[in-house]
Amino acid sequence: MTITKTAACILTGALLSTTVSAEQLWSDFSLSYLNGSEYEVGDDDRQVVTVEHASGHSWGDNFFFLDRLKSSNGDTEHYFELSPRLSLGYLTNSELSFGPVKDLLLAGTWESGEGFDNYLAGVGVSLDVPGFRYFNVNLYHVNNELKDNDRQLTLTWGLPFELGSAEFLYDGFLDWSTEESDHAAEMNFTSQLKWNAGKLFGTKAPVYVGVEYAHWNNKFGINGVDERSPSLLLKWHF
Repeated sequence: MTITKTAACILTGALLSTTVSAEQLWSDFSLSYLNGSEYEVGDDDRQVVTVEHASGHSWGDNFFFLDRLKSSNGDTEHYFELSPRLSLGYLTNSELSFGPVKDLLLAGTWESGEGFDNYLAGVGVSLDVPGFRYFNVNLYHVNNELKDNDRQLTLTWGLPFELGSAEFLYDGFLDWSTEESDHAAEMNFTSQLKWNAGKLFGTKAPVYVGVEYAHWNNKFGINGVDERSPSLLLKWHF
C-alpha cells in the first residue's frame, strides 16, 4: 500500500472515530443539470447531471459529488469525488486560527471514474476572506492509478453578491498539478455564475440558473489539449 493510500485510510478511520460524538454545524444537498459544448477528449457536446452534498462538522468538513455524463453520441460515464477534511484544531483541542486563517486541516480526496481510482492526501487551510462565504486551499500528494504520481494545489471559493434585490453566487475551483515524466502540468479553472431564480417562487432554498465555464489547460495531462467549455446551468438546492 502506498503512502498516499495509507494516509487516506488513516484519515477515513479518524473521521469514523470522531463522528460518533461530532456535531453537525451545517449541511447542503443539491442537484444540477449542465448542457455544454466544446469539450475536449471525447464527444464535443455533453449533458451532465450532478448530485452534490457538503457538510460542516465540529471535526471538519466533507464534500461529495457524483457526475453522470451523457455525450451527444449516446455514450455515458460516471465520475465522483469524496473529499473529507479533518480539523487539526479539533484533534488537538487547540485554537489554531490566526490572521485570515480560520483552521488547519488534514485533507483527503478519493477520485473514481471509468476504470480508475486516484487517492489524494495532504493538508488544507480554511481562510476568512472578506465577502466570501468560504475560501479553502488544499495541497495534496496524488497517487494516480493510470499515470505517474504528482502534486496538486486546489482552491475552492464561494462569493455571494447582490444587484438590487437579485441574489447571485460566483463559486468554483482551481486545480493545478505538477508535470511528471508521462504527463504535462494541468490547470483546471472551473467556475459558475448563478442567479437565484428561486426568489421569484418564494422557495426557501436557492434555485439557481446561470453558466459554468471550464478553462482547462493540458486536460488529463495531455500536452496541448486545452479545453474552453461553456455550459448552461440549472441547480436546485434542498
